[in-house]
Amino acid sequence: HSYSLATLTSLKVTIILFTALSFLFYGISCFTSQYLKKEFSRYGFPSQRPLIGILQLAGSLSLVAGLWLPLLGKVGTGGLALMMLFAILVRIKIQDSFLQTTPAIFYFLLNCYIVLFCY
Repeated sequence: HSYSLATLTSLKVTIILFTALSFLFYGISCFTSQYLKKEFSRYGFPSQRPLIGILQLAGSLSLVAGLWLPLLGKVGTGGLALMMLFAILVRIKIQDSFLQTTPAIFYFLLNCYIVLFCY
């Protein structure tokens, strides 16, 4: 079927924008937050923090661009879903609690929903 921004419901647009803002904030925080600097060391990936921040920022932009270019939205959101799946696996490996892992699970499921049903 044909796609247009007008075909998206306001709920779907809200979900996309909420997710984009979340990843924008997290991506920026990868460069500015001392807490995240310590967390990335705890995860065992201190040198990957800048790359992950850039990928989160790119994913955030792709979510918004996907409102006009659905394929870009799908690809970027799929990448974020994979990143969150990896985050879940890292948290399991370092034996974080379920509560500590919940945000990664939430954003993994949210990005899966967006890829499958929003673009």
